[in-house]
Amino acid sequence: MAQIRYEAAGGIVIQDGCMLLLDRPSRNEVRLPKGHIEPGESPAEAALRETREETGYGQLEIWDDLGCQQVEFDYRGNHYLRTEYYFLMGLAGPDRVPRPPDDQADFTPIWVPLEEAVARLTFDSEKAMAERAIAAYRRRQTNSSAA
Repeated sequence: MAQIRYEAAGGIVIQDGCMLLLDRPSRNEVRLPKGHIEPGESPAEAALRETREETGYGQLEIWDDLGCQQVEFDYRGNHYLRTEYYFLMGLAGPDRVPRPPDDQADFTPIWVPLEEAVARLTFDSEKAMAERAIAAYRRRQTNSSAA
């Protein structure tokens, strides 16, 4: 079995008490937006690009760096070692951008209340990162209301 290492980055978008997730019915999955980091791209740049492409929301802003995690999985005869970087994001505006045809076919963006978001996610690694994002979001809300 071949071993493949790569890096990915994604955004956890929270707005008005809801988290933006991706429904992927073809695999019976609910995921966080993320994808490969391209050559010359920083994790933050990749997270913005991937989140924009997969969700169609064009006006994203990074609120916090949520750190990274290592994920291992087997898929189609290969063993993958993926380093995933995540960022807490918000919408700077409502503008939508065209999504690539493959993303339109694979994913449907859905807004899920924070209280339900973690349970809706398919993979434990993404659940852990979503919990981290919710905690960072709540700290941000507390700090902004105290100012």
